[in-house]
Amino acid sequence: MKPGQDDTKDFDEDETVTAGPAWLGPKASEHERVTRSRAGKGLSLRAVLPNAITAAALCSGLTSILFAIGGQWPQSVFAMILAGVLDAMDGRIARLLKAQSRFGAELDSLSDSASFGIAPALVLYLWALVDAPRLGWLAALAYAICCALRLARFNAQIDMEEQPHKSAGYLTGVPAPMGAGFAFMPVYLWLATDAPIFREPLLVGPWIILVAVLMVSNMATPSWKSLTPSGDFKLAFIAVAGLLVGGLLIETWWTLVLIGVVYMALIVWSVSGYAKVKREMRAAATGDGPADEASATPPGARKPLAVDEVDAALSEKRDR
Repeated sequence: MKPGQDDTKDFDEDETVTAGPAWLGPKASEHERVTRSRAGKGLSLRAVLPNAITAAALCSGLTSILFAIGGQWPQSVFAMILAGVLDAMDGRIARLLKAQSRFGAELDSLSDSASFGIAPALVLYLWALVDAPRLGWLAALAYAICCALRLARFNAQIDMEEQPHKSAGYLTGVPAPMGAGFAFMPVYLWLATDAPIFREPLLVGPWIILVAVLMVSNMATPSWKSLTPSGDFKLAFIAVAGLLVGGLLIETWWTLVLIGVVYMALIVWSVSGYAKVKREMRAAATGDGPADEASATPPGARKPLAVDEVDAALSEKRDR
């Protein structure tokens, strides 16, 4: 033990740890790499806040079911949106406090499965699919199961070194919170227009099945890292964020529809961008294009990098 080191910890505050199950914790997004862990020592005091936020997201998502049972559809949607906001906060707060933990990782996945898988399926069934009980229930089951499968796939792959989408700065499939937002698109349109067509089971059922397929698909989808604005666009990004909040306050449902449409366009952009990355990697591997020093080094002779060094190297490579 180093002089002055706290023997109640199995990590150094400012050092990374070897990738493995012990360092998992609540994540800001699925491409994030965690840098420390208590490795089975239990929750630290600083870990209470992010895990409490995760529990709050779970409660908010499940409460949307209660509003749906009472026919309070706007409140049900707001509860789901609040769950998404809280889910986006817990990982960032955990990283800021250096409070990632295995407990937090498991709680986060269970919360996502209930809040963005089971809850939307039940809400949409009560809202529209109940009019076609057999086919509607099958569609709701398909959505809930695919959300759980997506989260299970992510947890199973988190320790794998070879993840092409993550290496290129993208996610694999639509994330669970965005999947829930997509699934509610007919509800947004119905609340905005009051048109009965958007509540038809023959429209809602195939739609949520499509969203379910997108969640478990292997297509590249945008991540926060891939959407980071460059220096020339940071001020414009701030302005757009402000206008977005204003739109949510004034024209809530149309703004949510706009967000969904923009995200669809970003998926197309991500698929195109990842295809370009694959072509460049294939060209470098066959010697038809420029290859950097790392790609020219035999895999067996390459020294493993620390977790944060991998992120820095990937970011630098994308910026070139």
